[in-house]
Amino acid sequence: MPTYNFSAGPAVMPQPVVAQIQAELPSFHDSQMSIMEISHRSALFDQVINEAEQDLRDLMQIPDNYRVLFFQGGGTLQFTAAPLNLATKHHHIGLLDSGHWASRAADEAQRVNTTVDILGSGAANHFTALPYPEQPVDQQLDYVHLTTNNTIEGTMYTKLPETGRVPLVADMSSNFLGQPYNVRDFGMIFAGAQKNLGPAGLTIVIVRDDLLGHATNLPSMLDYQLFADKRSMFNTPPVFAIYAAGLVLKWLKAQGGLKAIANRNQQKAGLLYDFLDQSKLFTNPVKPADRSTMNVPFVTGDAAVDQAVIAGATEHGLLNLKGHRLVGGMRASLYNAMPQAGVQALVDYLENFEQHNKGVH
Repeated sequence: MPTYNFSAGPAVMPQPVVAQIQAELPSFHDSQMSIMEISHRSALFDQVINEAEQDLRDLMQIPDNYRVLFFQGGGTLQFTAAPLNLATKHHHIGLLDSGHWASRAADEAQRVNTTVDILGSGAANHFTALPYPEQPVDQQLDYVHLTTNNTIEGTMYTKLPETGRVPLVADMSSNFLGQPYNVRDFGMIFAGAQKNLGPAGLTIVIVRDDLLGHATNLPSMLDYQLFADKRSMFNTPPVFAIYAAGLVLKWLKAQGGLKAIANRNQQKAGLLYDFLDQSKLFTNPVKPADRSTMNVPFVTGDAAVDQAVIAGATEHGLLNLKGHRLVGGMRASLYNAMPQAGVQALVDYLENFEQHNKGVH
């Protein structure tokens, strides 16, 4: 029986990439050293990190006036690094409160003495629809923070808010490389790798040149300018995570790039949403226009039944469907590496569960 991992992160990786890692692990490029053993100052790793950056630039069409930085600390560390590096003029940012991770970003910015204006919030509708600015954005703000995909709530921005001259800073952690965006629409993009790019331990930062170099006396490990100057090697970078991410980037190119993978993601998500919309047992609460192609939450309305669904799914090889502790229910994460067969297997299981539990709703 095949198994499918619907975890929200760390998440499923492409099978060919996992197989290549396994094959190369004892001796990377015939060096007689594992990728986990080679020096980050070696020519071998130079090739790894340079190719990873170039492949990312190719896939996202990143302009030359943006720097690509490889950080540690997860996306959460960037909740602190972004205001320290970019909110240097007025120490004042705007934020669209689209759910848990946006709220966390606001909290962390305030910890470093940055004023945060909530420009719009989805709280009134329990974050089942995306907020946009409720009035024209104050052009004195240092930047506006946006979470492009809300992993817990299951919403995703495809239409970006209007911010005028104010740079847009995007936390793309959970739909990075799964939904195409125009990099020029952002002052900065950051993303933890463990959703759609590779194993945990790596965070990508893509930042426009003109936003760099305005902060002083920052801790070295949070300084974008320093990391840009040192080619992300101020200290030992997460070598293995960058190597694995580089393999995923090559896999994405082989799939036809971001437009092709986004079309596939739309088809996969559509398969599950179509089932949920006609189901009499399962429901997805999200406004259809705002639904994520990456994370699909759903419930039965009865916590005990939800638990039975999750237990039965596990027995059928459909793993990690338990919803986030803040919302309960179920959640299927359909990242790039999740095959259509996995989504079809999930729909078949849910359909069968409903057929055998008609008296539940």
